[in-house]
Amino acid sequence: AGPGGYVAAIRAAQLGLKTAVVEKEAVGGVCLNRGCIPSKALIRNAEILSLVKRAEEFGIHYDNLRYDFAKAVERAAGAVQRLTRGVIQLLKKHKIDLLKGTAAFSAKDRLTITDASGNHSEITTRAAIIATGSRNKPLAGITPDGRTIITSDEALKLNPLPQQLAIVGGGATGVEFAYVFAAYGVQVTIVELLDRLLPQEDEEISKALHAAFKKQGITVLTGSKVASIKSQDGGLFVQIEPATGGGAQELQCNQLLLAAGRAGNVEGLGLDALGIKTERGYISTNEWLETSAPGIYAIGDVAGKSLLAHSASAEGINVVDRLAGKTVRPINYRQIPNCVYCQPQVASVGLTESKAKSAGHTVKVGKFPFQANGKALALGETEGFIKVVADAETGECLGVQMIGAEVTELIGEGVLLQVMEGTPHELRASVHPHPTLSEAVMEAAAAVYGEAIHI
Repeated sequence: AGPGGYVAAIRAAQLGLKTAVVEKEAVGGVCLNRGCIPSKALIRNAEILSLVKRAEEFGIHYDNLRYDFAKAVERAAGAVQRLTRGVIQLLKKHKIDLLKGTAAFSAKDRLTITDASGNHSEITTRAAIIATGSRNKPLAGITPDGRTIITSDEALKLNPLPQQLAIVGGGATGVEFAYVFAAYGVQVTIVELLDRLLPQEDEEISKALHAAFKKQGITVLTGSKVASIKSQDGGLFVQIEPATGGGAQELQCNQLLLAAGRAGNVEGLGLDALGIKTERGYISTNEWLETSAPGIYAIGDVAGKSLLAHSASAEGINVVDRLAGKTVRPINYRQIPNCVYCQPQVASVGLTESKAKSAGHTVKVGKFPFQANGKALALGETEGFIKVVADAETGECLGVQMIGAEVTELIGEGVLLQVMEGTPHELRASVHPHPTLSEAVMEAAAAVYGEAIHI
């Protein structure tokens, strides 16, 4: 009953299909309970604290600033509880059976449900969607103990905060937690195996985020890996080596956060008996998200195509619409946006400049900095820029990348342009309200043609 499963169930009920959801824990899945929602609530606290610390810029003075991370955790828990209750009510509203327990296939059209007391029951079904999500991926030689070596689950409710924290992984999870804890005064070091933060994003975006983190006091060690960890006097001594080999350096910290990827929850589902194939720890599916067993589908993290909550929801709706006989297209994963909620925020959709060139496109690029945007100046949020990548021959917009304040709210324009196969010219011709951050998107589109006004 995560963002893949419960959304698919609601859509199925809307289309008149008799629907059941099996869930062993709380509805909402990792996203609502231990991921997207609580982490964004903590990020909001960190944003407010960071802004208060800048109060002098706005002519506001204070003495004896005090802040309490435990209250931030409490506020996040409140948001989770409210949304969980909301999902339960939505399932009831649509007359969807919520079955508590775990499910395993006993046949292609039959599931055995086992509740917390070990009682068994069976249901039959015309079609089944596997939406079991993912879990934190362990690293070789590093075993979380929930105390000194932790995962994102424990990081969401740390109390007290450590003085020094090492984060293994410079992807979305790693940089978001780095931002939060640095805002609360923790000395944070990120250790990333590849050569830059957010390695799937545009190179210029990664470079800009690295520079922003340096200003925030966050240490970033790219091209590095953890060679060994030694516990001593209640702390950790971490040996860091260059990924290509060479001399090691020692990092001392109170806790180490593993944020280096996810693994699909494929165990205990009875997949082998039905010949359902897995690959790299995820369920293999075709373009319609159907497994190797006809009538059984996999969506969301467990399918491994795109480990994002909004991808799971879109996949669920796509599968159900097709089951109900509607005409649908396979999901175009190039049109799914990526969002990272540290500050400055990062958002993107489509191809980066380098990936577009690798795909054989001749590209034209437009960029516009937030420091030339009136609303950004008024807000005091001038870090970052918007970047638009277009095909020089056809004019089609190939991708949009952003870093800066609230860009996760702006990327929808880029998504719509991708879906409509639009051009930067159409984005430039769309009159944007003034003063807004969104004007930077319009100006970046104009910059593709050398026609940006304010730079």
